[in-house]
Amino acid sequence: MKVTFECPDKINGLMTLTVEEADYKESVEKKLKDYRKKATLPGFRTGMVPMGLIKKQYGTALKVDEINRVVGEEIYKYVRENKIQMLGEPLPSEKQEPQDLEQGSTYTFVFDIAVAPEFKINLTAKDKIPYYQITVDDKLIEQQVDSYASRAGHYDKVETFDPEERDMLKGNLVELDSKGKEKKDGIKVEEAILMPQYIKVAAQKKLFDGAKLGDTIKFNPKKAYPGNDAEVAALLKMKKEEVADLKSNFNYTIKEISRFVKAEENKELFNQVFGEGVVKTKKQFRDKIAEGLKAQFAGEQDYRFLVDLRQYAEKKVGDLKFPEELLKRVMKNNNQDKAEDYVDKNFEGSIRELKWHLIKEQLVEQAGVKIEDADVKTTAKEMARAQFAQYGMGNVPDEYLENYAGEMLKKQESVQGIVDRAIEQKLMAAMKEVVKLTEKNVTLEEFNKLFEA
Repeated sequence: MKVTFECPDKINGLMTLTVEEADYKESVEKKLKDYRKKATLPGFRTGMVPMGLIKKQYGTALKVDEINRVVGEEIYKYVRENKIQMLGEPLPSEKQEPQDLEQGSTYTFVFDIAVAPEFKINLTAKDKIPYYQITVDDKLIEQQVDSYASRAGHYDKVETFDPEERDMLKGNLVELDSKGKEKKDGIKVEEAILMPQYIKVAAQKKLFDGAKLGDTIKFNPKKAYPGNDAEVAALLKMKKEEVADLKSNFNYTIKEISRFVKAEENKELFNQVFGEGVVKTKKQFRDKIAEGLKAQFAGEQDYRFLVDLRQYAEKKVGDLKFPEELLKRVMKNNNQDKAEDYVDKNFEGSIRELKWHLIKEQLVEQAGVKIEDADVKTTAKEMARAQFAQYGMGNVPDEYLENYAGEMLKKQESVQGIVDRAIEQKLMAAMKEVVKLTEKNVTLEEFNKLFEA
């Protein structure tokens, strides 16, 4: 097979492959013989069908399949051996002339190849990149103590509703007519739960101020939750469409008032948060919280470092010229199920990610980053730990994390993301040893504002 490759502007490549009969004939004939061994036609025993009939029935299809196979293999072989950094898949060129695969024996195929722009990036200790460290101060620690106490809190029964507290009411709802009397066939709900602090309209919320056990409050659910039929429907235990035209006032007779009480900062809370006997005093509790916050922030600090590393590297590389029209064709070909304007809306962002991907490849090579199965498993485990932490579960046993991570790795759609994360983790660690870190201590608020820029 003859292969030629032209790329005068270094980004829009044109590959021409000339396929001759010798490239596919032997394989096609072997497959025809295999077909003949299994073929059955009326009037012939299995394996005794004349080869002429086999060729007539299967010859062209097998020939086309084999030509497609050898062409595909040759493209990737040529790209690999000639170290062409191809972007996306090769596409049939507009210069391709029609080929009649049923006739003749030599065929020419032309493909457009998107080639990555050439550039070099090499980071050293002369490159300065900021590294932000979040200060774990008393304010943060107290907020975490309050969060743990709230999660472990409970409700106590009280006699009087206090709008300043997180009081929850339970009572009976009865629909009223236009004269303020209870409707005979009106809506009635027993043990309806209501939390006045979530009522949107001040005038309706104020009706509950100072209410006592046994009091009856007249209010209007639709006015209390304007534009939120879902909330009204949930309160009245009805379907959303059933309350669309509801205008009635209701009597709400309070049967129970419960007040949320945070857990006390004592041994019971210590054990619940960190395990039996790990923490014995308030000081140890706060020290342990500070330790946990520092560990939690370490990952966020490293992620911010990766963001700053990316911005620095992209600026150092400067603008890169991509084969945009060809890449748009590749993108459209890979997203045929998307809307017509999908490429236009997403192309710019795709190019930004592609540029970073190319830069990252060079930095990974420079740092000698290698990913093993153990790295992927560790990353999956850390991602699982972070997911549990979002729900306040910071003390999940390792065995459970191992199992959860294992399930994540069974899902094919998750694996590539985990591998990419593992690469970035090792790249961050390597680059922190290569570049000069400009360390900056910031508060959590200041750190979060970095992502708003």
